[in-house]
Amino acid sequence: MASNLETLVTVFGGSGFLGRNVVRALCRRDYRIRVAVRRPELAGYLQPSGKVGQVHTIQANLRYPGSVEAAVRDSHVVINLVGILTEGGAQTFDAVQAKGAETVAKAAAAAGADLIHVSAIGADADSPSGYAKAKAAGEAAVSAAVPSATIFRPSVMFGPEDQFTNRFAALARLSPVLPLIGGSTRMQPVYVGDVATAIADAVDGKAKAGATYELGGPEVLTMREIIETILAITDRERTLVPLSFGLARLKAALLQFAPGTFKLTPDQVTLLERDNVVSDAAKAAGLTLEGLGITPDSLEAIAPQYLWRFRPQGQFQRMGV
Repeated sequence: MASNLETLVTVFGGSGFLGRNVVRALCRRDYRIRVAVRRPELAGYLQPSGKVGQVHTIQANLRYPGSVEAAVRDSHVVINLVGILTEGGAQTFDAVQAKGAETVAKAAAAAGADLIHVSAIGADADSPSGYAKAKAAGEAAVSAAVPSATIFRPSVMFGPEDQFTNRFAALARLSPVLPLIGGSTRMQPVYVGDVATAIADAVDGKAKAGATYELGGPEVLTMREIIETILAITDRERTLVPLSFGLARLKAALLQFAPGTFKLTPDQVTLLERDNVVSDAAKAAGLTLEGLGITPDSLEAIAPQYLWRFRPQGQFQRMGV
């Protein structure tokens, strides 16, 4: 039987939040990994994820087909994790998540490689959200180019270095009042490590070819419940002030130009109007984490391991030190 080290896996977007977890998961399974990113000189931190020479970074940009074709050359499996939450310059939702996904899929098909594509729960061609619409277009392009491709749709992901729980924890440290947008919107937060395991399982051949999996955590929580959980973990008492979606859009019109933690776009507000949970159809078909034999970790179990730094007295506060 051939060793996994003889299998070359090219990962587009391997330096991102999900990407670094996927690279680590693949390294543990002894795959040879080529990480295709726009700025390979900034992805050196991925090298210690595996053995010497196991991880190799190269330059590729989804907007330039030639660079994508070069990146997938000789690959056995191609994984596309590239996605953006906000647009900037040439990096638009359509360019990255629709046309970019199509470029990767066509290159994988030409190379004869298996394809794993990561989309998102909420991908919908009829969605008023540009993000969700582009994700749906990407899925359609992937399935057309590589009918055997496995597509994963995670709900909102959490974990160290995420832009979700860390963001709310940071805001709570700065302000006694937090705006609550879409307080009753339901989500199914999923641990990034579980999503990475599912993708690695697909590389192992454990996922159904041509299927679309929906990945969610063990609990369905409202946006209010998620923020209250984060506040409890970080020992912060804050007042949550509900904002209507109309008022939130007006606020986002200004905050879309704000830096870092304070940035909020109108499209993100639109996304918060719809629930982000695993569908009954996916559950019935076994196209979930549980269907892959993975028991998902909860927000309450994982988040304290990295959100402790936002507590007023740090890591040992709950221990009375």
